[in-house]
Amino acid sequence: MTAEHVRIRAAWEHEYPLLERFLYEAIFVPEGAPPPEPDIVRHPELRIYVENFGSQVDDHCLAAVCGEEVVGMVWVRIMEDYGHVDAATPSLSIAVLPGYRGRGIGTRLLLAMHEHLRDSGYRRISLSVQKLNPALRLYRRLGYDVVQENETDLVMVRQLRTEEE
Repeated sequence: MTAEHVRIRAAWEHEYPLLERFLYEAIFVPEGAPPPEPDIVRHPELRIYVENFGSQVDDHCLAAVCGEEVVGMVWVRIMEDYGHVDAATPSLSIAVLPGYRGRGIGTRLLLAMHEHLRDSGYRRISLSVQKLNPALRLYRRLGYDVVQENETDLVMVRQLRTEEE
């Protein structure tokens, strides 16, 4: 299975409960470290990524689908999370199921979300990533720039429109 066998589409409302699973998959676990318990996604600092998703005008979600299975999701909302930069910039979350990683699906999801948000009038998008996360290379390749940094994490922003647009 390659990325060409996967189609990217808007997530359906009845699929929003899957965001909890994909939020868990989005948690970076350094090599050799034990994975967190699945209920970590219910902690307040993570709940904000998925709680009542679809209820805010700035909630947007795309799904990567192979056959009938959702194998990846990318979603954004404006919230005061780890990647928050301002009240006009949505924060991005993305995850691809382990068996489907490394096949270009994440790249396709990100590019599709960039296009969707640009067409929807957003000027930029932000995210938070741990410095050790291999996805950092993908974000840099797709034009994300570091705007904040601490010992372990980066906040990155990608411009979607110029000031003139």
